[in-house]
Amino acid sequence: MAKSSVVPIQELAKRFGNAVGKSPAEGILFSGGLDTSILAFLNPRLKAVTVILQDYGPDIRYAQVVANYLRLKHHHKTVGVEEALEAIPQIIKILKSFDPAIPNDIAVYFGLKSAQKMGWKEIMTGDGSDELLAGYSYMTELDDLEGYIKRINPFLFFSSNKLAKFFGLRISQPYLEERFREFAIKIPKEFKIKEEKGRLHGKWILRKAFEGSLPDEIIWQNKRPLEYGSGMTALRAIIESRISNQEFEEKKRIYPVKFITKDHLYYYEIYLKKVGGIPKPEKGQKPCTGCGAGIGVNSFHCKVCGNLQEARLR
Repeated sequence: MAKSSVVPIQELAKRFGNAVGKSPAEGILFSGGLDTSILAFLNPRLKAVTVILQDYGPDIRYAQVVANYLRLKHHHKTVGVEEALEAIPQIIKILKSFDPAIPNDIAVYFGLKSAQKMGWKEIMTGDGSDELLAGYSYMTELDDLEGYIKRINPFLFFSSNKLAKFFGLRISQPYLEERFREFAIKIPKEFKIKEEKGRLHGKWILRKAFEGSLPDEIIWQNKRPLEYGSGMTALRAIIESRISNQEFEEKKRIYPVKFITKDHLYYYEIYLKKVGGIPKPEKGQKPCTGCGAGIGVNSFHCKVCGNLQEARLR
């Protein structure tokens, strides 16, 4: 990688633009965050769909800013609380998982469902950018960020793939294109995490590559996890209010799972009804430390229960 930041920034924009330009996707799951806003800028013919839970989600404001700026055809899907809760069993059945990240999946589920209803055949997502370009806050604390990204790269897989298949949709994930991955993992930490405008930013190189192409408030916005941006995180408190502390402690002793939160227990009990038992390790697998499910020997995250298998690399 060249010492000057200009070369990698220009190269990233060029390679990424080429990857997006090849996609035949008709629409995009659109949060108005950095990742999907860049995708929309590179392909303004895309139609956009944004999902929020009633009045909880801040994504809609950012999405409207970008939609107006790029003159996108923008669809807005508002999901009611009960509608969201009623979808959880179906989502768990599709994913065969009771990962606590279900609120993220709810937003994706309704976005894809809306796309199907509108007759779209292929949809684009921003999956992979945070993982490859250090978009998560915990990554700023890793001593070996490059090693960590190289380690997780082969295992990157998103629920949007399974959910899209359920709705009969093809999915386009430009940040996960192999040539872009190969380039991204070679970018040094100092180009991924850097101070700008008085704050430390992840995905710095991505921001700089498209600075001037979108409003500053979009380029330099903070990371909003999907469940927060869509407002689906509000479901956690609603679910947890239905489980007493006593019930939670009793069931923690009964079930063979290390529950992270009360809503984790809630998802697990639905999993038992809709999916059944936890799959045992097969040859060449190891047992998950959280639920006993079979996972790859080098896997760091259980797709069944969502538990991390060890501390993140330091």
